[in-house]
Amino acid sequence: MTEGLAGWLRLGLAKGVGPASQRTLLAAFGLPEQIFATDRTAIVSVVGPAVADQLLAEPDQTMVAKTLAWAQTPGNHVLTLADPSYPQALLQISDPPVLLFATGDPDVLQQPALAIVGARSATPQGLANAEAFARSLGEAGLTIVSGLALGIDTAAHQGALAGGAPTIAVIGTGADRVYPARNRELAHAIAGQGVILSEFPLGTAPLPQNFPKRNRLIAGLSRGVLIVEAALGSGSLITARLASECGREVFAIPGSIHSPLSRGCHRLIRDGAKLVETAEDVLEELAGLPAPEPRPPTSPRPRQAEKGSANTPRQTPPGAAVLDDDAARLLASIGHDPVDIDTIATRSGLTLAALYAILLPLELDGHVARLPGGRFQRL
Repeated sequence: MTEGLAGWLRLGLAKGVGPASQRTLLAAFGLPEQIFATDRTAIVSVVGPAVADQLLAEPDQTMVAKTLAWAQTPGNHVLTLADPSYPQALLQISDPPVLLFATGDPDVLQQPALAIVGARSATPQGLANAEAFARSLGEAGLTIVSGLALGIDTAAHQGALAGGAPTIAVIGTGADRVYPARNRELAHAIAGQGVILSEFPLGTAPLPQNFPKRNRLIAGLSRGVLIVEAALGSGSLITARLASECGREVFAIPGSIHSPLSRGCHRLIRDGAKLVETAEDVLEELAGLPAPEPRPPTSPRPRQAEKGSANTPRQTPPGAAVLDDDAARLLASIGHDPVDIDTIATRSGLTLAALYAILLPLELDGHVARLPGGRFQRL
């Protein structure tokens, strides 16, 4: 096995030989050992002289040895296009990677999955939505796919883990690196209950160009992609486009018309994405596909608001006691869009001193979140 894998690594790690050339060579000559046993003239006839020279150059033995050693560590796997553990869903996209590097349980890659992605600088309500949707959909039997980024990605992974569901983190670095570093503990949990997946060689740094590239794997692994919050120009919109191109469903949660993080979702909806308000909306759209096996809930789920609210599902605030009249009036004055303190004062008729006295306990109890720029949002 090591000898066969070494051939795949030589092919996959050859500098200047891109994935398209790698697949062309495999189609023309068979397995890597057959490629490297072929004379240069035949290889040139398929990929040209420049690629042939790069392919037949002395391999980076240090990297090959490092990767082989990494793959022998329990929990680490190198999956090739010929490997039965290679995710079948990725074979349906136009450019599946020749090699995948996985940490965790590779069997998770064969399970029905849904991607949940969105803004890094998400609102508190967006984070709550991502976590609640991931938990509900995970309990319904779907594996949750995301990108381990801060914000919505992190909340989606956490929601899946909290519901006892496996989750897949598709990363834009080598599988031996965690980015961002503050998600190291989360990455460890994902590897224990799912899998971390990368197409990039070990040691690959978090280069900007890698993240749009990895988005096609997020889309390809999934039956559909749910966008929770996204500004115009967000990388999440790239994932949505790639999902549509490979025949996956695209879902979006609407939000406030005043929020920049809702504009990407609203554009997707105008362009044909499915508007969803609850996890059940997603499951209904996927009803024509083979049904995933539901998982038993591990603990009571976060309460979902009545269908019809643009911000469902949402978590029940920790302080669920009945509010006094001033607090209830203040919450009604805030509404469901982020607002500044002057607007709240105008709507409520309360003085600034009275507002801050009421806002602090509401914030501590989880009814209100303080946003950048001095704004507040009702949860």
